[in-house]
Amino acid sequence: MKIDILAFAAHPDDVELAAAGTLLAHIALGKKVGIIDLTRGELGTRGSAEIRDEEATESSKILGIHARENLRMRDGFFVKDEESLLKVITIIRKYQPEIVLCNSEFDRHVDHGRAADLVHEACFLSGLRKIVTQQDGKPQEAWRPKSTYHYIQDYYTKPDVIFDITPYFNQKNEAIKAFKSQFFNPASNINEPETPISSADFWAFLEGRARQLGRLINVTYAEGFTVKRPVGSKDLTKLL
Repeated sequence: MKIDILAFAAHPDDVELAAAGTLLAHIALGKKVGIIDLTRGELGTRGSAEIRDEEATESSKILGIHARENLRMRDGFFVKDEESLLKVITIIRKYQPEIVLCNSEFDRHVDHGRAADLVHEACFLSGLRKIVTQQDGKPQEAWRPKSTYHYIQDYYTKPDVIFDITPYFNQKNEAIKAFKSQFFNPASNINEPETPISSADFWAFLEGRARQLGRLINVTYAEGFTVKRPVGSKDLTKLL
């Protein structure tokens, strides 16, 4: 299946937190969208890898995405080496996305920046035909996405692109809530240790961030992205 937008994440729930509204908006436009989780989030303080697998499946149903895979790299310890790059290149060539979304370049969790660097480099290398990869025993064609966008996560980064998610904000929150083990849940909070994202206040932060970004383009809620290559346009009148 060819995918229009492929969103990569160091951990299951990264995309939901930072870019789900953007994905929902493009699904509504008829675009095919997929998520690739690099790890199962097995080092997370709460829950387990198995629970996160189930939660990712439930979130995918809420979002209505067309594909989701987990590359099962080591949470906390994956590195940008040949093996990891080839895994990402293979998945890029499999889905042939026009646009790739990936983690923030600098963030509180050290995996996020490493994932951003890994995926960004893989997007370039995927376009080199002399790098040989296979799918189902058959050689893959070289493929380079047109654009790569880094979504903004815990640390605030000045966005280069802001996308209006106002009509999809509530559905985005439902997708996040699918990860019951990770976020505020009165039932599970009794027996699980507290983390920076498990308090009720974290939901206020998420809404505040979305409102902060929305205010910059005169909408209610938005998500922000950074880019390494300038964004182009053929019609300035369609920009907010």
